[in-house]
Amino acid sequence: MATGHAYLIAIMDWQTRAVLSWELSNTGDTEMCLRALAKALQSGRRPKIFNTDQGSQFTSKKWTEEIESNGIRVSMDGKGRWMDNVFIERLWRSLKVEKTRLWSYESIPELKEHIDE
Repeated sequence: MATGHAYLIAIMDWQTRAVLSWELSNTGDTEMCLRALAKALQSGRRPKIFNTDQGSQFTSKKWTEEIESNGIRVSMDGKGRWMDNVFIERLWRSLKVEKTRLWSYESIPELKEHIDE
């Protein structure tokens, strides 16, 4: 963005490849991820395994405790192994090509509106 950064998390069902929830914030912290997780779990789908990269928000005690308290096993990609989570990586590519590379956003709400499309 023109000033600052925006962080996005999307939670995807691997079986259907549907995005169950997403959150956008100016901080890529654990709280943002927990909000997205709560929304995803409200869909009624409860995975057996939840896979993420090794970002600090996903290795935090709060995140792993929340995942495990819902009866879900924690899984993390190997370092530099984008293929471990290829479906979400493909979503990021599509989003960048279709909604971020050609536009300049002035605010988080403006970016959120375009991502929501």
